[in-house]
Amino acid sequence: MVGPPGAGKSLLASCLPGILPPLDAGEALEVSMVQSVAGTLTGGKLTRTRPFRAPHHSASMAALTGGGLRVKPGEVSLAHQGVLFLDELPEFGRAVLDSLRQPLEMGTVSVARANAHVTFPANVQLVAAMNPCRCGHLGDPALACARAPKCAADYQAKVSGPLLDRIDLHVEVAAVSAVDLMLATPSEPSAAVAARVTAARELQTARYAGTDARTNADAEGPVLEAHCTPDEAGRALLAQAAQAMHLSARGYTRVLRVARTIADLAGSQTVGRIHVAEALSYRRQAPRA
Repeated sequence: MVGPPGAGKSLLASCLPGILPPLDAGEALEVSMVQSVAGTLTGGKLTRTRPFRAPHHSASMAALTGGGLRVKPGEVSLAHQGVLFLDELPEFGRAVLDSLRQPLEMGTVSVARANAHVTFPANVQLVAAMNPCRCGHLGDPALACARAPKCAADYQAKVSGPLLDRIDLHVEVAAVSAVDLMLATPSEPSAAVAARVTAARELQTARYAGTDARTNADAEGPVLEAHCTPDEAGRALLAQAAQAMHLSARGYTRVLRVARTIADLAGSQTVGRIHVAEALSYRRQAPRA
């Protein structure tokens, strides 16, 4: 999420666990095992809530991925089956952020030390938030600094392209004014959104029964082709976009997974052009001049 200060990015991130489906028995066991190793399991009981971890941007690489003399899981593993929220993304050390590339791709993190080599689970939903530039007001001529737009280019360049390529949804969050808060606007309650998400997750559970995948995000190879390939119109649009947007192989497969999820949320059995178009709209856009 990219937007000015006070737009509600952190609030949106903190609300995400509330619309996710509850942990099933297997997921609860995995989360509790990680917490047990980390020494954070309360009362020795299985946890039933999805983790939400929000480390400060001063966190070290060991704090994020795990380490120490007696190797313990880091934040990316403590958020396993939950949400890892990185606020003020460009303020994290670049090496620290790049250490997340392998966990995001593989769903595990390997910590190598002289006295131990340990692999922890790290299947997380990464949510990141950042201002468009250091002053945070790039789109407001009255508040933006005199260095715009170079200020924005320098600030956004702190985050590497390969890491951004692993983030499926890039959303601009508009500023919220005091007038917006005073106006009564129609809204959808979290319970309704959670019900739709749960229904989509149940579809995926049935779809991938008997395979190694649990959700669309896990689908690979023949499973991905069998269940996430769009219809003819969707394939034509995706082929055009892949060339125009210079999609990498990773970006191409991630668009397929996102489009399949959008179709699931809409209750559609097939992935159509409209679902592909929405998935493409979330891909990373070039920085604004």
